[in-house]
Amino acid sequence: MPNYTLKVNGQAHTINVAADTPLLWALRDNLGLVGTKYGCGMGLCGACTVHLNGVPVRSCQTPVSAVGNTPVTTIEGLDPAGAHPLQKAWCDHDVPQCGYCQSGQIMSAAALLKQTPSPTDADIDAAMAGNLCRCGAYPKIERAILHASGQSTE
Repeated sequence: MPNYTLKVNGQAHTINVAADTPLLWALRDNLGLVGTKYGCGMGLCGACTVHLNGVPVRSCQTPVSAVGNTPVTTIEGLDPAGAHPLQKAWCDHDVPQCGYCQSGQIMSAAALLKQTPSPTDADIDAAMAGNLCRCGAYPKIERAILHASGQSTE
């Protein structure tokens, strides 16, 4: 098996895995970054969302060999102290119920706010459409995103 050097959350890590190993498993099993969750394994639910160079991707469908030198950001790297405006808004709005999908939800929302700092409801719906929440916390998620963008004082 080849060695791959991944730049994750600002640090270089060399791992020895097969080329087709999903990034999700490299993060969880090789690097111990378990905030990124396995949901469906088919890239449909969004639980495994991470950023590659700021762009949200499904890590369960991204082979390690495709990452190259592209910086990877996981939920642990968004703000290690939990002080990112979205992380704070998630707590302020009591968003998580079971919590399983929340790291993927936050990572998708972070990419949205980076691209569209003052999103409309339609922007939020479009950006978050691929993230599933079994608990149905969608209204709380939307309020938290609006709060993090500074558009809501709730």
